[in-house]
Amino acid sequence: MGIDPVIAGAWDALADPWSEAIVQRAFAEVLLLGLVGGALGCWIVFYELSYSTESLAHAILPGLVAATLAGFPVLLGGAAGLIVAAVAIACAGRTPGIAADTAVAVVVPGFLGLGALLALSASTPLGLNGLLFGDILGVSNLDLWLSVGLAVVTVAALALLHRQLLAVGFDRSSAHAIGGRPGLVDVALLVLVALSVLVGVQALGTLLVVAVLIGPAASARLVSHRMVPMMALATCLALLAGGGGLYLSYYADTAGGASIAAVVVVAYLAIRAMTSVGAQRSIPIERRTRWRLRSLTRN
Repeated sequence: MGIDPVIAGAWDALADPWSEAIVQRAFAEVLLLGLVGGALGCWIVFYELSYSTESLAHAILPGLVAATLAGFPVLLGGAAGLIVAAVAIACAGRTPGIAADTAVAVVVPGFLGLGALLALSASTPLGLNGLLFGDILGVSNLDLWLSVGLAVVTVAALALLHRQLLAVGFDRSSAHAIGGRPGLVDVALLVLVALSVLVGVQALGTLLVVAVLIGPAASARLVSHRMVPMMALATCLALLAGGGGLYLSYYADTAGGASIAAVVVVAYLAIRAMTSVGAQRSIPIERRTRWRLRSLTRN
């Protein structure tokens, strides 16, 4: 008895992209970045660091372009860009009458514009637009190993800091009373975010890496009120969006990174439409406090 032609056609459509090595490497990269985005992204959303994450991703562009032009490793240029941007933001924030968020809003667009000017100059080699939008289908074995290292470090660090993160997130002012160390948590989160941006930017670019770090977590937050289930759901959403984006890229002949980001956004809009956002916003502060307390004691 033969296989139904419809089923056979559907199977061929599903399996055909994975016959190519570049798609296999791209999906492996998506799996690793999805794991990092799902786990770390929930804490980024919980601690309201989404804007800071986006700022870091944009601020490293001049360093990436300068490293490419000089023939240095891209990761080295990105790290240098992060350091220079951090110093610039700190100096701007010390200016009398300038708030910290204003300093970020001034410095980061300036760095992004400088990076864009360098990337678009006549002397710039072709292909530097990949720094803006990434090249998920051009992932190398070195990129995969870097992502493996990032995933291991991120998951291990979040596991070790889990109770600290909950304690400080529950009540920063009295975190010391229950063993919380706000300074340690702040530094650890920023370091993990910086590492994630540095590694992820090579596959997704400075403009799209934020989508994987924040989009799935924001979607999971709409339907989950405990941290561990939220992280699991965000990871699943990141993996599904990554796979769906690769299928879209393969069959619609669109850019891989942009396709993944588009699927992340569509997934968020779909989940938001299916959930009662108004009801969530109307939850009294007492219930939200009890939720955080339950998270602290159960997770």
